[in-house]
Amino acid sequence: MITHLRGRLAQANPTQAVVDVNGIGYEVTIPLSTYDRLPPAGRDVELLTQLVVREDAHELYGFASSEERDLFRLLIQRVSGIGPKTALAVLSGTPVPTFKGAVVNGDVKALASIKGVGKKTAERMIVELKDHVGVAGAWEAASVRHALPPEEQKVNDAVLALISLGWKQVEAHKLVRAALDRLGPATEVEALVRDALRAG
Repeated sequence: MITHLRGRLAQANPTQAVVDVNGIGYEVTIPLSTYDRLPPAGRDVELLTQLVVREDAHELYGFASSEERDLFRLLIQRVSGIGPKTALAVLSGTPVPTFKGAVVNGDVKALASIKGVGKKTAERMIVELKDHVGVAGAWEAASVRHALPPEEQKVNDAVLALISLGWKQVEAHKLVRAALDRLGPATEVEALVRDALRAG
């Protein structure tokens, strides 16, 4: 399994990139969200990847962030009838937190407005992904909507980490706030999470 590529960006267009790794060029299919974050050709680049094996081809998909790759995997593995092409359309058509928020809130209209996703597919996404996205997805979407300042973003990231470990949202927020008060505003997310876990 190829999990990432680190090398020189040989060329790129909105749907594909070629990464030169020690003289070997890897052609990678990418979403628009990743294309927007690529450096100019000739510069160093790292892409997280997912290899999809079909009967007639082995296709490598590349992503600028783990959130993008995680959503891609979730879509192709958990939603019946969705393949890599539709998963890429989702990533190209909406930010990951916005997509998660739409799933949690049952917003069929928002999902159906993504190019390549109709009403029936949108409904299927909501039914089959709601339990996988859950409260952390709603919290993440809300934080993006409100464009949090850096200190609040740290709090938000720490809260998300605790939620993913099984804490309830309200309790996680209380623990992180208390940790921030104890350790100060310059504390990094990892230290906030460790302190909150000790206190909890």
